[in-house]
Amino acid sequence: MKKILLLLMVTFLSGNLYAQDFVKMDKSPLDAAFFPSQAAKRQFAKTEEQKMALEPMIRVLYSRPSLNDRNIFRTTDDRKDGITKLGETWRVGANESTELLLMKDAVIGGKMIKAGRYSIVITPSENEWTVHINAENDGWGNYSHKPELDLITVTIPVTKDSESIEQLSMALYSPKNDDTVHLKIGWGTYRAEMPIVLQ
Repeated sequence: MKKILLLLMVTFLSGNLYAQDFVKMDKSPLDAAFFPSQAAKRQFAKTEEQKMALEPMIRVLYSRPSLNDRNIFRTTDDRKDGITKLGETWRVGANESTELLLMKDAVIGGKMIKAGRYSIVITPSENEWTVHINAENDGWGNYSHKPELDLITVTIPVTKDSESIEQLSMALYSPKNDDTVHLKIGWGTYRAEMPIVLQ
């Protein structure tokens, strides 16, 4: 009996050794946008008052794919024509779902949302994007997006800029230095902003 248990234990442990391999580096690196923008560096502030002013209120975790001479949006089903299709949900990034962490209650699109972790996907069209703030977390891409778990759906305008941004970029800023924070998204020549009103 002891020999059988020993054999089973050795088999189990040796199988686990192979499971400890590291995964390969993602092609699209993970990044974070904070509000205030220097929140991640608040420990370097010289005074307690400065540290308190830099306490994070919002964080967005997202992967930053590169254009690599590709179109962002396409109208066909052929992936050679662009990265994502207009009218279909998109994770706003690459790899894992884009995550919105609210450290305070907020109002988005006129609707109250509690402090917490959420995922973001968009449904893009040429001139506006529909942003879905969803209760589902820790998914891969938009495959885990369940529309019935959308807490807020808001449509935001899209503009075009003359300057092209190679890697998907996000920033959080307050245009008027008040409780309204904009999540700014830019990639290629596309720009969009979603206001978030902190409570």
